[in-house]
Amino acid sequence: MIIETEHLIIRDFQEKDAVGLLEYLSHPRVNCFVSERLCSEESALAYISNTPKELLRYAVCLKEDDFIIGDVFALREEADTFNVGWHFNQRFEGKGLAHEAATEFLDYLFREAGARRIYGFVEDDNLRSKRLCERLGMRYEGCMKEFISFVCHPDGTPRYEDTCIYAVLNKEWKNNKNR
Repeated sequence: MIIETEHLIIRDFQEKDAVGLLEYLSHPRVNCFVSERLCSEESALAYISNTPKELLRYAVCLKEDDFIIGDVFALREEADTFNVGWHFNQRFEGKGLAHEAATEFLDYLFREAGARRIYGFVEDDNLRSKRLCERLGMRYEGCMKEFISFVCHPDGTPRYEDTCIYAVLNKEWKNNKNR
């Protein structure tokens, strides 16, 4: 799969992506990705080669030099429903690149993968991801209080996260694109 945008290429992962992947996943900025922390180029290569078959996961690269700056992913939960997410390198924030990539990825899921509904979970304190969902036209559907724990407090007890849900239907996506 290859999607080209004005500034980006969204494509399958390649071995050369290991260095860039390590750069942004060596210290995941949100707790839900703590289990994906990478500590070496070898672990980044393993991450690339061990993508579960049911997960659509693609590298987001700069068009000018094909350097990976993030990734987008989706899990098909029902025949027509996808749970989506993304990681982006902090070094490239504030340039609209995450919005550009996520817009094209969601469009791909609606057009090519038969999505009727796309939703994402966002930790309540992840303001950048919440804003991205809103810019994409995703509707805030609610916040589950103390929904899940990814990390522990210093005393070893679980730290539960408040988790928001954002979603968009295919018909809403089409209406938003026509405006």
